[in-house]
Amino acid sequence: MTDVVALGEVMLRFDPGEGRIRTARSFQVWEGGGEYNVVRSLRRCFGWRTAVVTALADNAVGRLAEDLILQGGVDTSLIRWVPSDGIGRTARNGLNFVERGYGIRGALGVSDRAHTAVSQLRKGHVDWDAVFSSGVRWFHTGGIFAGLSDTTVDVSDEAMAAARRHGATVSYDPNYRPSLWEGRGGAAAAREVDLRLARHADVVVGALGLAGSHPGAVRVGADELPDALAEVAALLPGARVLATTLREVPSAGVNDWSSAAWSPETGFLTGPLMPGLHVLDRIGSGDGFAAGLIHGLLGGESLERALAYGTAHGALTMTTPGDVSMASLAEVEALLAGGSAAVRR
Repeated sequence: MTDVVALGEVMLRFDPGEGRIRTARSFQVWEGGGEYNVVRSLRRCFGWRTAVVTALADNAVGRLAEDLILQGGVDTSLIRWVPSDGIGRTARNGLNFVERGYGIRGALGVSDRAHTAVSQLRKGHVDWDAVFSSGVRWFHTGGIFAGLSDTTVDVSDEAMAAARRHGATVSYDPNYRPSLWEGRGGAAAAREVDLRLARHADVVVGALGLAGSHPGAVRVGADELPDALAEVAALLPGARVLATTLREVPSAGVNDWSSAAWSPETGFLTGPLMPGLHVLDRIGSGDGFAAGLIHGLLGGESLERALAYGTAHGALTMTTPGDVSMASLAEVEALLAGGSAAVRR
């Protein structure tokens, strides 16, 4: 039986290491994708049985993505394979080139993902009742998948409604990407989609992105956080948990990292404070946070403890290269217990 299912795109990430994309002569290749990263972490770090619903063009590049997913322990049986025409005229697989950044130079992502197989998913392509009838406990998706095309919004809606119908907990991460909405209504259109889909969700990760008139509209100070999450709660009266990461970026390599959450039972909570966190690769840290939070809530922990799991796991995700977590549960729990970076032998 699968515990957690995610719906999203899985791309190949090309990483030039310490160099720049535009001058690279070689790349390390990883797999990654906002929604997928969550179930990959839940499987590899936290031990839950997970699966991903996505679509890939059936060629050697798609099979490479599948191989990487299999190495991550995520069930691939729900992948929809689309015939390849040889050059990607009708469907292709997504690529993502990512620089980690250093010092005053921030991280940079250059995605090549238009017309991918997964962006062409439509309502009815997936038998969601069959997916959830096996006893899936949690379903996760987000604004990256929803923003891929006009049809993926409807697929998200269909999937979230089916998950709720079958009694699964539903989580949603707005995860706004300006590049996905350029020429398609921009931030205002993204906000409309996020509010439509987040109303299906029990748990909203990245909830602070829904404050203000559009994504990124407001810069929220520490003293304004409770009111900002209360504003989001008013928009989403069915939400059981709202959670968000908190990050200050004095340097690409040093971040101040924390989190906050709200629920009707607890009110406003803050997570552990991690000032001056040294960062190797920040990409995927928000997904790492979501995975830790979901792990805690699935395991029956308090919201405060779940928030701590998310904060610690997100922090550890930033200490290794690639989108996906390389942390172990023992490392997460040691960090929560006040562990240091001393050598362990």
